[in-house]
Amino acid sequence: MKFSVKEAIQADDISRIERAMKSVDVDAKVAVNVGANTVSVDSWLMPEEFFVAFHDEEYDVAIVEA
Repeated sequence: MKFSVKEAIQADDISRIERAMKSVDVDAKVAVNVGANTVSVDSWLMPEEFFVAFHDEEYDVAIVEA
């Protein structure tokens, strides 16, 4: 699944985003693309389950690919 982050992702956001995604699914594989402002998450969970983690970290996101 892929999420589009509405604000610019900075280099120091990467570990924060990865930690937030792993709080939902510890086995998730997370890839942050700073240039494209996207976060890809490889997980068996539904994309909606990750919205809470993004919201808790104050990121505004949309699902690009489910």
